[in-house]
Amino acid sequence: EALTMVAFGCLKDLFDYDSPKSIRFRSVGCVCVKWFIYVVVAVYICYTLIVHKRYQEKEELSSSVRTSLKGVAHADSRIWDAAEYTIPTQASLNSFFVMTNVIRTENQRHETCPEYPFAKAICSSDKSCESGSVDIRSNGVQTGRCVHYNRTLKTCEIMAWCPVQMEESPPVPAVLRSSENFTVLIKNDIHFPKFNYTVQNTPPNFNSSCTFNKITSPLCPIFRLGDILQEAKENFSEVAVKGGIIAIEIKWDCNLDSWFYFCSPEYRFRRLDNKTRSLYPGFSFRFARYYKLPNGKEERTLFKAYGIRFDVLVFGTGGKFNAIELFTFIGSTIAYFGLAVTAIEVCFYLYNCSSCCKIPFCENLIRKKYETVLMPKQVMFVSFVDEPHVTLIKMPLETSLQDAEGSIFENQPVKFYDPRSCCAHESRENHDSRETELRQLMQSTSPPDSLKWCHCGRCKVTQKYHEQLCCRRTDGQCITTTYWFVQLVLSRDTLKKALLYEDPFQELRGGNANSHLRRAAYRQYIHWRFGSFDLEDRAVIPSCCRRLIRSTYPDVDGNYTGFNME
Repeated sequence: EALTMVAFGCLKDLFDYDSPKSIRFRSVGCVCVKWFIYVVVAVYICYTLIVHKRYQEKEELSSSVRTSLKGVAHADSRIWDAAEYTIPTQASLNSFFVMTNVIRTENQRHETCPEYPFAKAICSSDKSCESGSVDIRSNGVQTGRCVHYNRTLKTCEIMAWCPVQMEESPPVPAVLRSSENFTVLIKNDIHFPKFNYTVQNTPPNFNSSCTFNKITSPLCPIFRLGDILQEAKENFSEVAVKGGIIAIEIKWDCNLDSWFYFCSPEYRFRRLDNKTRSLYPGFSFRFARYYKLPNGKEERTLFKAYGIRFDVLVFGTGGKFNAIELFTFIGSTIAYFGLAVTAIEVCFYLYNCSSCCKIPFCENLIRKKYETVLMPKQVMFVSFVDEPHVTLIKMPLETSLQDAEGSIFENQPVKFYDPRSCCAHESRENHDSRETELRQLMQSTSPPDSLKWCHCGRCKVTQKYHEQLCCRRTDGQCITTTYWFVQLVLSRDTLKKALLYEDPFQELRGGNANSHLRRAAYRQYIHWRFGSFDLEDRAVIPSCCRRLIRSTYPDVDGNYTGFNME
């Protein structure tokens, strides 16, 4: 049975809908802030949706690159064509190398010769050289002899390709500086597997005599090397001396939607290596060309090639409309409109935390918006007739309840109105009779002496702090002398109607009638002065009002169990 009840409760909660409660107030400043943020968020969403195409499904491209260089140069007493200055790159397939400068060491043969001078190769006698030793910087294998490198310097003899290449700076200006006018054709094919779409960078009306220009021919795939260096903000003549690494970036941003198709490459250029470094600047490597002599011996020419390596970097995405992507983006950005509420709430929070000047409008709004939940036994609520709000006072009391400091709990209390307790139209005779009876009660129950905490002159003497409460904060007329107190709180007809509204069969005759009427009078006063029955448990009725209610509807034995509700 217990499991059944739990299951039934859970199922019942499934059909309950919770809706947040909001407060509405007029404020030009808050409304302007809200709509400003709304407009900014709306503009951001529209911009992102249209410009960044967030309604599309995106896919990275797959790419292949082929290059073809053309150009002839006359330098160093020889003709250099594409077969000589274009050397297969040692990097990825999407790179090509163009030689721009060279140091040649000709007629090298397998024999012995002095090592090029460096710290470990310099010697003074054969003891300094170890036969068969090889240093990481050596050009060959030591024979164990110390020989003259020149008239003033001795180095260890080596078995190597002799004569060894000298470590010298590259020629200035560069030998192949005219390679600035060489051209390269870059063929780039891309493919989007998800969309099954393939495209090339060569336009349909491709003119083989065109040359790339960022303004006049931005889609031409034929590039002049000098123009590439110029677009990368480099000087070709300076780079050609020691070489470098240049990136040719091909960016594809393809819109594959039929109603707004666009898929063309965008070319950009930049330098990749650090030209300011002092250790091994530029880009260079060595290679050799071998020859067979008539006597059967082998000979070679060693080249130290300086040049520019061009790395072709292809990247980009393709997009096509997808309803799921569109709804996902819209759903994720709707939450941005909550920033308006958050910004305003932060302002109110900072104001609430600050101790500077207080603004009545903000104070009223904060009281309405934030509710402090306290344990019933920790607080008491009081309402003075000469103050427009309910005051919250925390326990324990160190002085009389009348003089205790409290905080504003609620705004202007709701005036008395309830179908259970609406006043009946009494005849003039009954009304005059009740006023006469009230005067007699007041005269018979007036306190002998005025109390310090009492400002109306009709409170009862007591030593208990929590019972020392007057209906007023300042001196003046007691609320019990007003017509509405008689009609709303003391009227027997009004109290009977309120009790019978709750329980039509309630018996209001006999000895318990006064007890029921007294409790109903307490409730009527709380609803009238506190605006709600929600504060009934901890709302404190002033001593003067409680005294008159008890006098009007006395207990048979004179025993009263509480100071607010009995």
